[in-house]
Amino acid sequence: MAGGRLTLALAQMAVEADAPETNFRRAAEMVAAASRRGAALVLLPELWACGYGAAYFPDCAAGLGEGAFARMAALAAAYRIAVGGSHVERAGGRLYNTFALYGPDGRRWGAYRKIHRFLPLGEGVLAAGEAVGLAETPWGAAGLAVCYDLRFPEVFRVQREAGARLLLLVAAWPLSRMAHWKALLRARALENQAFVAAVNRADGGGEPRFGGCSAVFSPQGEVTAQAGANETLLLAEVALQQADAYREAFPVWVHRRPEAYRLPEGDG
Repeated sequence: MAGGRLTLALAQMAVEADAPETNFRRAAEMVAAASRRGAALVLLPELWACGYGAAYFPDCAAGLGEGAFARMAALAAAYRIAVGGSHVERAGGRLYNTFALYGPDGRRWGAYRKIHRFLPLGEGVLAAGEAVGLAETPWGAAGLAVCYDLRFPEVFRVQREAGARLLLLVAAWPLSRMAHWKALLRARALENQAFVAAVNRADGGGEPRFGGCSAVFSPQGEVTAQAGANETLLLAEVALQQADAYREAFPVWVHRRPEAYRLPEGDG
C-alpha cells in the first residue's frame, strides 16, 4: 500500500471565530463528503475548531485525547477515513498549536506541535514545539507541518531525510500573501521531490482575510489540484511511487554535499 495511489481531500473551511460547535458541524459535513467521494485522507485547516484569538485559546484548548482532538478521532472512525488538522493542545501547563493525524480506526498516527509561531496573530501565548513532525501511515512516512512552518525549508528537509514522500500542511494563510503561499508550496515540493498537500482556511469575508487556494503539488512542482478562495472540498489522487521514480531518475538528493555547506575559514 505504501507505493500505491492515494486519494486525499482538503477541507477548505470558512472557520468562525470562537464558535467550536458551528465549526465542528461544518467539519463533520466535509469529512463525511470526503469519505463518500472515496478519499482515504482528509485534512482540516489550522485551528479549524476555534479559529485565531489569544483570548479564547485557553477555553478551547484540550488534551490530545479530549475536545476537538477526540472529535477528529471519532470522525475518522465513524467515516473510516484518516483525518488530520490542528487545534490548541493543553499539556504540562502549556498551550500548543498541534497538528494531529488519525487513522480510519480513530487511532492517532502522529501529533506535531508547531515549531514556528506566527506572533502577529496572537500565537505568542502558545508554546513552541521542539521537534519536526513525522507520522507513519499505510502510505509510508508523512511529514506534518503547520502554516508559518512553510517558510522554513529546514523542516521539510528533515522529513525528506526520514523518507517522507508526502508532506502535509494545515494552514490559515492570509489573502495578502497568497503569492508567497503558492511559490513556497511549489518550492517545498521541488526541492524535496515530494508531494505537498496543503489545506488553507477559506476566505470568510472577515478580518483578517484568508486566501484559500488549498493545493496539491507533485514532486516535479506541478499543480495536481488547486482550489479558489471560497469554501470547498478539494480532492486529488496522487501516485506516491512517482516520487520514487523521479528521485531515481533525477537524484538531486545524493548530489548534496553537507560537508561543504559552511562559510570558508578566515585567513587568520
